[in-house]
Amino acid sequence: MPKGFPVLNSFAVMARDRLVTRPIDRLVVAPFEHLAHDAKASSLLLLAAAVAALVWANLPGGGGYDHVWEQALTLQLGPWGITLSVREWINDALMALFFLVVGLEIERELFVGSLSSVRAALLPAFGAIGGMLVPAAIYVGVTAGTRGVSGWGVPMATDIAFALGLLGLLAPGAPPALRAFLAALAIVDDLGAILVIALFYSESVAPSALVVLGVVLAALVVANRLGVRRPLTYLLLGIPLWAALHAAHLHASLAGVILAFAIPARTRLDDARFIDAAQRALDRFRDSSSHDTDPYSNLSQQDALDDMQVAYAEAQSPSVRVMRALHPWVALLILPLFALANAGVTLGDAGVAMLGTPVALGTLAGLVLGKPLGIVAGAWLALRLRLADLPSGVSSFSSLVAVAMLGGIGFTMAIFIATLAFSDAASLAAAKFAILVSSAMAALLGAVLLRRAAATDPAAASAPPVPT
Repeated sequence: MPKGFPVLNSFAVMARDRLVTRPIDRLVVAPFEHLAHDAKASSLLLLAAAVAALVWANLPGGGGYDHVWEQALTLQLGPWGITLSVREWINDALMALFFLVVGLEIERELFVGSLSSVRAALLPAFGAIGGMLVPAAIYVGVTAGTRGVSGWGVPMATDIAFALGLLGLLAPGAPPALRAFLAALAIVDDLGAILVIALFYSESVAPSALVVLGVVLAALVVANRLGVRRPLTYLLLGIPLWAALHAAHLHASLAGVILAFAIPARTRLDDARFIDAAQRALDRFRDSSSHDTDPYSNLSQQDALDDMQVAYAEAQSPSVRVMRALHPWVALLILPLFALANAGVTLGDAGVAMLGTPVALGTLAGLVLGKPLGIVAGAWLALRLRLADLPSGVSSFSSLVAVAMLGGIGFTMAIFIATLAFSDAASLAAAKFAILVSSAMAALLGAVLLRRAAATDPAAASAPPVPT
């Protein structure tokens, strides 16, 4: 912490002392938050959940796998109630929180991240668009004339958590700009997947529920325009928003994305004003101190603490606060739970035979071939048209090709779209199995290409490790 910022130093000391003196923070909270923000650790947890689901589903008699997830749960509030299976509560309700975090990440990248300037955004944007169109076209070509053609959206998505985690695991010396390229590409990819879900994989709209949906949307807009900055206000409005989308037969996970763009992103205080306000509050707190009283009974110190809290809240972005609060729960609970509930495919004697079905072949070809080809073609076009440059620290196109291969790891989003695209169990099982196989293939091929790129790209090999 810079010595020229006594206020920030004070806050750092307070935070450090809290972690030291409170056992719950030292033993539970701090390790939990550290694990959640370690992309490699959260990726391994997601992989472990998927493997556990496969093992569970293939125990003798199925091990009760489907029986557990198909149990009905009802949420009743007076005359209103919703009954869904456990799997549907995970896919439709908990995954809305995942989409909220994704939406907040998209918003942040658009404002201050790698998508905030046109030139910086064009390389990953072109790559993402190519990485969506080419695999979808390959899938349609393979499944044309069959019922499985409806799953054309399955190979379009990249799993950002897995891809970034494996990049950090396989290439810790990769240039930070290469990681930023993959993150931006996956975020644009996620935005495209969200649009695909909204436009093509939602059921026919129920007009009666649109009135309630319109009222909630209006309330969110009014809250935003009035300058309401308490995240709890928006999260509470998110509950009727989710219910209205569900009742309207629009996929309720879209509630997360809508809510993300309703939550204010800007701060009210800049650095200088925050430091000034917080310093004045600390001065008042120090000047009001007395050996005879503690802060609990000293009203002047309580007022100073209130002013400090106001300054702290005004200097924070509400959207960042929500993203930081939810990220650990999404990374360590919701996504592994989603994998555990959805990755279980009963293989039996027909396991390998499933890969010969049009759905599986289209998914495999789309993710393993179409995804990297589309990303590379899109990025090449942006460079060829001189609309963008190679990421900083990357001197050859081979590193970009290796990262594009990791784009074929579809996993979470691909499985999510598959559950929406297929109503028959056989097609869904084939799609899930193909997603797991193709994600593993993309990871292995990406690992090989990353090692070869590191050997031929001195800039990438000498770059400092990428923080995760």
